[in-house]
Amino acid sequence: MAPIIRTEKLTHLFGAGTPFERAAVTEVDFAAEKGEFIGVMGHTGSGKSTFIQHLNGILKPTSGRVLLDGEDINATKASVRKARFRVGLVFQYPEYQLFEETVEKDIAFGPKNMGLSDEEVRERVREAAAFVELPEGVFQKSPFELSGGQKRRTAIAGVIAMKPEVLILDEPTAGLDPVGRKTLLRHIRAYRDKTNAAVIMVSHSMDELAECASRIVVLNGGRLVLDGDARSVFARGEELKGLGLDVPHITRIALMLRGMGLPLDASVRSVQEAADAIAALKGGGRGA
Repeated sequence: MAPIIRTEKLTHLFGAGTPFERAAVTEVDFAAEKGEFIGVMGHTGSGKSTFIQHLNGILKPTSGRVLLDGEDINATKASVRKARFRVGLVFQYPEYQLFEETVEKDIAFGPKNMGLSDEEVRERVREAAAFVELPEGVFQKSPFELSGGQKRRTAIAGVIAMKPEVLILDEPTAGLDPVGRKTLLRHIRAYRDKTNAAVIMVSHSMDELAECASRIVVLNGGRLVLDGDARSVFARGEELKGLGLDVPHITRIALMLRGMGLPLDASVRSVQEAADAIAALKGGGRGA
């Protein structure tokens, strides 16, 4: 399957040509197919946010290309504008981006800019709000009257209302309580499942990525240093620690048990998987 979005030797320099020149992203080759859920990891300053801001044209590469369905999104101003409707980017703490008088107007902002009819805009607002479980009873409220979790869901609904084929999220659960995090991740997975969109999610929570992502990419010093299925990446716990990262709690326990002599697969990603693996080992022992 051809990738929906990819980068070729993507490089971005801050302060290019000055004594303060710094490479934030260096020659990153990356591709995502429709329906993939990709987690992006890296310590602070690794280039994660800079990288994802190139994927819908907020930042322009110093060199290299970003291709959407094979077309360079930075070829013209029109192609950049078109890409921003097809590639939705949810910033960290997106509720700070809310600005309209009502929740309904905020969610409708993107679809209106797409030139859709009033009826289609209303339908998209209702559909996006339903995705994130925002009741129509809040539509006429100011977004600033909502709870923190509702503000976050309103901001994400505004991106979903554009029906992006690629949905990118930068630390979407930051600052939410456990219930809010679980709810929001469920909404993100539901959007992917219904639309077959590619989802690219930056997170510092290894447990969230282990739960949601089928593939993990790791950035370090602005370079892509690891790219593989989540099991194989998290199984490289010592290497991740060397990059200043952690592993999911259950993976950490599996590695500890391996160190104690129990031949437990270090790629387990959930408590249930670990329990099943231990039970299998015990069953094998009884049959020996």
